[in-house]
Amino acid sequence: MEKISNHLIKLSRQLFADQVEQEKFINIICQPEKFSPGIVWLKNRPLPHPFITAESLSWQPEFCDRLLPDARPGQNPLHDQGDYYCLDFSSIFAATVLSAINKPINIILDMCASPGGKSIFAWRLLQPELIICNETIGKRLGMLFSNLKRCGIQPYRVSNKDSQILADNLPNIADLVIVDAPCTGQSLLVKGEKNPGCFHPININQNANRQKRILANAGKVVKSGGYLAYMTCTYSPAENEIVGQWFSDKFPNFQPVIVENLLAYQSHLTELPCYRLFPQSGIGAGAFTMLWQNQSEDDVNQTISDDLIDQICLANFT
Repeated sequence: MEKISNHLIKLSRQLFADQVEQEKFINIICQPEKFSPGIVWLKNRPLPHPFITAESLSWQPEFCDRLLPDARPGQNPLHDQGDYYCLDFSSIFAATVLSAINKPINIILDMCASPGGKSIFAWRLLQPELIICNETIGKRLGMLFSNLKRCGIQPYRVSNKDSQILADNLPNIADLVIVDAPCTGQSLLVKGEKNPGCFHPININQNANRQKRILANAGKVVKSGGYLAYMTCTYSPAENEIVGQWFSDKFPNFQPVIVENLLAYQSHLTELPCYRLFPQSGIGAGAFTMLWQNQSEDDVNQTISDDLIDQICLANFT
């Protein structure tokens, strides 16, 4: 335990120069609290509203509600009917980076999709002609299929491929690729969940390297003029700002996008336009988010065929 505590103290010093903020950060991790759950409305809100809502935030999407901490939206019949999707409010914050997209989006690929929250948010916001939800871990596919079906997401396809396979077979076809990247998941501690080793440098470095690989492959799928969104639910700069800087340096055709309605959350750890929600804000357990646009003029954008979709994606799941 002492070793974990030392890693946490070091991380707090990386994140904050101010000692008071360091202490707030450590305290909320060691003494978790309840945060307001969020819901993404997929159908019109009924009247009267089935829940008591918290005050809307300046960046909060119109189709999302923040509920009171003790709300149980997953137990309401409207949930089973697919009227809304329950999504952690930190995840809503991260997905809100997509609000900066100002052009029609035809094809979305969610590279790390299960259980489907970011895909469902993106579908609701951008109304694509097709959303492809990829999940490399087979045992997570059932939950993904279930959520997409319950929420009435159409049209969609689900794939179970490594990011390299998608990059090789679907180059330059997506208007938006979402990478909700695998990470150490340090914010799970703030939710009261156990996550041993999440502050250890070896685990952090392993996840950062995996994120770089996925982002590099994801970039190959983005068509000219398309977007790449990168999100995590962890705090370590090595898994967030440093990875974002690495990608920007290695792929200069991808230009970071300023997200106007998240400017108040600009990360103080870099000059790159990327955005942080820290747990001591009281809004959510924490998230990092960033958006790039592919400004290359050399790519030959491809039209995805139904046959190619059938080759890459799963027809059904039983």
